[in-house]
Amino acid sequence: MANIEQFEDILAWQKGRELTRLVYRASRKGEFAKDFALRDQIRSALISITSNIAEGFERGGTKEFIQFLGHAKGSCGEVRSQLYVALDEAYLTQPEWQELHNRCLEVSRLLDGFIKYLRQTEIKGRKFQTTSASPKD
Repeated sequence: MANIEQFEDILAWQKGRELTRLVYRASRKGEFAKDFALRDQIRSALISITSNIAEGFERGGTKEFIQFLGHAKGSCGEVRSQLYVALDEAYLTQPEWQELHNRCLEVSRLLDGFIKYLRQTEIKGRKFQTTSASPKD
C-alpha cells in the first residue's frame, strides 16, 4: 500500500470527492433542484463521506480512523438509497443513475477494503508513535 501522508492521498477520499462533484452537478438541474429535501439530504450525505474520511485520518489513531471510515461507508449507503429516490422521481435518467450508483459502489468497496486492511495491520496511528530523542551532550 502506498504511503499516505495526508487524507487527500486516500483513493476513497478522491473518488468520494468526484462523486460529490457529479451529484452536485446533477442536483442543480430541473426538478431535482426544486426538491429541497432530497437535494439537501443527498448533498449532506455526500459531504459526510469525504468529511469522515478526513476527520478520521486527522485524529491520528487507527481505531478511530476505522470508526470514521465506517461512518463514511454508511453515508455512502445513504447516498445510494437517495439515488433510487432521484431515479424513481425521474430526476435522473437511467444512465445518469447507473453512473452515479456505480461510482458510489466503488467508493463503498474502497472504504471496505481500507477498513479490512487497517484491522489486519499492526499500525496504531500517528498519535501513538514515539520519537526517541538523543540525549544532549
